[in-house]
Amino acid sequence: MEVTRIFDLLSRYEHSFKPKDDVLAGKENGEWVKYDVKAYRQMSDNISLGLMELGVKKGDKIATISNNRPEWNFIDMGISQTGAIHVPIYPTISEEDYRYILKHAEVKYVFVAGKELLRKIEHILPEIDNLDQLFTINKIDNHDHLSSLTEKGKKSKKGKELDKIRDSIDKDDVATLIYTSGTTGNPKGVMLTHNNVLSNVIASQWIFPVDETSRALSYLPLCHVYERMVNYVLQYKGVSIYYAENMGTIVDNIQEVKPHLMTTVPRLLEKVYDKILAKGRRLKGLKKQIFFWAVNLGLKYEFDRPNRIFYNVQLKLANKLVFSKWREAFGGEMRSIVSGGAALQPRLAQIYNAAQIPVVEGYGMTESSPVIAVNTFVPKQRKIGTVGPPLKNVEVKISEKGEILARGPSIMKGYFKDDEMTREAIIDGWLHTGDMGIVDEDGMLKITGRLKEIFKTSMGKYISPVLIENKIKESPFIDQIMVVGENQKFAAAMIVPDFEHLRMWCKIKGVPYSTDEEMINNKEYRNRIKKEIDCFNKQFGNTEKIKKFELIDHEWTIDSGEITANLKLKRATLQKKYAQLINKIFNN
Repeated sequence: MEVTRIFDLLSRYEHSFKPKDDVLAGKENGEWVKYDVKAYRQMSDNISLGLMELGVKKGDKIATISNNRPEWNFIDMGISQTGAIHVPIYPTISEEDYRYILKHAEVKYVFVAGKELLRKIEHILPEIDNLDQLFTINKIDNHDHLSSLTEKGKKSKKGKELDKIRDSIDKDDVATLIYTSGTTGNPKGVMLTHNNVLSNVIASQWIFPVDETSRALSYLPLCHVYERMVNYVLQYKGVSIYYAENMGTIVDNIQEVKPHLMTTVPRLLEKVYDKILAKGRRLKGLKKQIFFWAVNLGLKYEFDRPNRIFYNVQLKLANKLVFSKWREAFGGEMRSIVSGGAALQPRLAQIYNAAQIPVVEGYGMTESSPVIAVNTFVPKQRKIGTVGPPLKNVEVKISEKGEILARGPSIMKGYFKDDEMTREAIIDGWLHTGDMGIVDEDGMLKITGRLKEIFKTSMGKYISPVLIENKIKESPFIDQIMVVGENQKFAAAMIVPDFEHLRMWCKIKGVPYSTDEEMINNKEYRNRIKKEIDCFNKQFGNTEKIKKFELIDHEWTIDSGEITANLKLKRATLQKKYAQLINKIFNN
């Protein structure tokens, strides 16, 4: 059946797939709680009717602040069916951003997961003049629980009215308002219509090698358009969706669910790879030699090279001896991992695909619902080091400045309450992404930097810090890095070490330490980092070489406000916070 509004996915699921008990599943008190499509439909309808009883009308804004869970979907569909607009908010943003979004979006109702998230916003709620009521998903004393709303829905006599409202909702009506976690200034409210999101769903769905017999594990925030769009793809294809409890339980959840698919950001793949290498370093003798022979072989992997006969024979042996254990770490049945949100280091794509853990990289942004281009599992439509070909319904061109422009049905309606910014972002139907790139001879899109992040040295040379950072982060010693040097004579860097790897290195080398601060000030370790930087500098042009660096004794996090909710550096914030340190780098 045709899907033109987000809630049509429910009807499609009911009519297109065989009944099963795990359409959606989440963990409660250590047990997986599963829902079939009938329960999904009933909960969504009851929420719609309950909202109508409260007086919710088409165009009203309703926010959710929640971790991933089946209830997120019930509320999402419940909101959608009334013609109201869903405003999903990151659980990890600052109090200032919560205040801004709730006021700016004119939110009338809020659904919040539990005590911890409620504690973050409870004291600012009296300031939100437009707010009528808050519901909690977990039961909390003295607060209205989600069940109080669904009970209203069960008793409602407005079923026929709900049918009329559903019929009146157009594919070009705004379905959601997503606030981007920009690296500067207040968040921007991106208005996406039903058609924006669903055009991306339908254009992307064929890429995923799964069907109604498959299971997916979801851990990236559903409030982010990337995971949300994939969440809809999975429902479009009838895939069972299991929601991970949290970041700390992903390894256990993978073993329990044995998923066929998951989406991720590069950081998780980096962490898993680093842990596997750490185990390899602890091996002895022949086992260690075989392990690193397999790793080095994997790092030479390329897609679609059947003529590498000797290499393929060796790789087959490496898969049997070494990589089979890697696959077990991902549940043993993984067919697809799609990476997005940030650049994936080519070495990670190489090693995982060599190990028969299929990883492909895509690219997009909230304003494009989100996918613009993605590698596929079809020969000649994938290339390591690129983000693949543009989607079939998205046009891409490169401007004279080198900026990536995109046009198609998934491009946003605009920014909420900001016509001027909308006109700056969309010109003659083309979305100006702010990213720089090229389309190579095979039609693959390659990201080369961020337009606003490129800076000029005092020598008049331009530097794209992202490209340098992504390369240097290949070092097992380096977790995070920010390249600096605007209007300076040379490029430099602030570096956050990979402390887990550093502790192991200190143990092996017999380097004494009591704190992370003491570790990074150790002369022997600083010399080791310098050796790493010198090695990477050989791959850079003269103006791109990192001439000096300083080490940071703690990780940059979302909670500390140094990175965005989708793990990008807040460069202006870091520049301000470390102004004294940066000054020391260039003037010492």
